[in-house]
Amino acid sequence: MSKYELALVVNAKIEDEAREAVVEKAKSYVARYGGTVTEVEEWGKKRLAYEVQKMREGFYYFIQFEADATCPAEVERHVRIMDNVMRYLVVKKEA
Repeated sequence: MSKYELALVVNAKIEDEAREAVVEKAKSYVARYGGTVTEVEEWGKKRLAYEVQKMREGFYYFIQFEADATCPAEVERHVRIMDNVMRYLVVKKEA
């Protein structure tokens, strides 16, 4: 199993409960495809480098997980269509 990191930029205009629900849903996608979440970092609200969907701020989350090689593509496929996710990126971490 390899180590991966999912970076999420979540809409800053939604309620705290809705933001947490987005993160929990992303974690559930990791678990659904055989991965195990090892850590979730919340960086909080940050100003974006450029406007995304007419917003200048977003909440940053970084989810570290271990999974097989097929899991990241499946997670990206689901996160891509999630409401309130402005940007996302899955990267493989070096050993």
